[in-house]
Amino acid sequence: MVSYLIAGVIVLTVVVVLMQVAGRAGKKKSNPKANAAKLIRDASRKLKQNPHDAAALTTLADYYYGERNFEKAAPLYDSLIDLVKLHHSPNEFQVALRQGICAIKLDKIQEAFKGLSDAYKLNPNDYEVNYNLGMACYKSNMFDKAVPCLRKAVMARPDTSEPYGPLGACLYKTGKFSESIKFLKKFLDEHPGDKETLFNLADAMYQSGHGDKAMKVFLHLRPDPKYGPQSCLIAGSMHFNNKLYDKAIQDFEIGLKHADIPIEVQTELLYKMAASWFALNKMSNGLDALKKIQALVPNYKDVPQLVARYTELNQNTNLQVYLSAGTSDFVALCRKIVSSFYPNSFVKVIDISVTPENSEILCNVSSSKWEDTEVFRFYRSTGVTGELYVRDFHARIRDTKADRGVCFTAGHFSEEGKKYIEGRPIDLYEKEKLVKILKKLP
Repeated sequence: MVSYLIAGVIVLTVVVVLMQVAGRAGKKKSNPKANAAKLIRDASRKLKQNPHDAAALTTLADYYYGERNFEKAAPLYDSLIDLVKLHHSPNEFQVALRQGICAIKLDKIQEAFKGLSDAYKLNPNDYEVNYNLGMACYKSNMFDKAVPCLRKAVMARPDTSEPYGPLGACLYKTGKFSESIKFLKKFLDEHPGDKETLFNLADAMYQSGHGDKAMKVFLHLRPDPKYGPQSCLIAGSMHFNNKLYDKAIQDFEIGLKHADIPIEVQTELLYKMAASWFALNKMSNGLDALKKIQALVPNYKDVPQLVARYTELNQNTNLQVYLSAGTSDFVALCRKIVSSFYPNSFVKVIDISVTPENSEILCNVSSSKWEDTEVFRFYRSTGVTGELYVRDFHARIRDTKADRGVCFTAGHFSEEGKKYIEGRPIDLYEKEKLVKILKKLP
């Protein structure tokens, strides 16, 4: 009987203790929303009585900051920053830092410098200060000033990838391409989908002489709506420089398929595409690209002159050969010109020489009434052929003991060159006369 009584007392004691514990727990349990509402209500009431109540401002600002409600936190920190500075408050650093961060989050970059500059003076080695001040400079295009801040942020937290991207971007934008690569790569290790960083990395590698690696990234970026057109332009230019004209045209075509291309990129894509078509001797395709440029920007670069030139070339196959064909086809055309020059005479070619500047044919011309040794020289330049070249040709006539010389150019001879031939056995044929001759050839 006693044992039952003792057991009952023990059970009753346990129940009472458990009820007391539950009661205390129930008293401690609170409603966060109700607490937040009370906090806001109390702080707001104090601010109505005194808009410069630093404690109430701090309470509200810190609450909204913790909730990431930067729109409400920002004006509170704007009010606080001068108050805490005036009274040398112990939370002066935090207020200045958070004022700057709120301004950055709201894209009010110039306002951010006020707090961040104060915070930097108070703690120049703090990670948050250097990262956010660096970001403010970066977003203001002050890349040189951003670099030292972002470097200090990297040193403060080397295992955090956050500052690596903007630091790499700033180095890239200031022309320090080689140095930017490691930071851009580090950022991409944790943010592989960041297309801006990927484009910066590709261009930095390209500018640093790592063309093969850069090409892979540019080709990967070609479909991207934002960075695709520029990537196509660079990839196509690289292919063009390597004389891979078909691949270059493919790059340019992909770039032009994008919507909302910046006009400066669009015109350059068309300009490089035209050059690629012309390199493949497909004049009509190149002209189509040039005419599209004229519809966008009528006087872009030398487009009007190119249109005039290639329209003429497109109508004269022999002129195309004269200006842009390979050496063997060019020399064959020059021989046709020489043969047609004296239709009623017999022309025997004695020697043919080719230099980077010109092609030259030494020949013997004979008819029933006369016989001469003559030198024909052909310049492919479409610019001005000066007196120096004419003098050189005259010296060649003397060296070969030729009776006469005929010099052609696809451009024009200078006035000095024309005066030099007076009284000398030289005839000059400029573009207009050359074109007439070429039109008569088969």
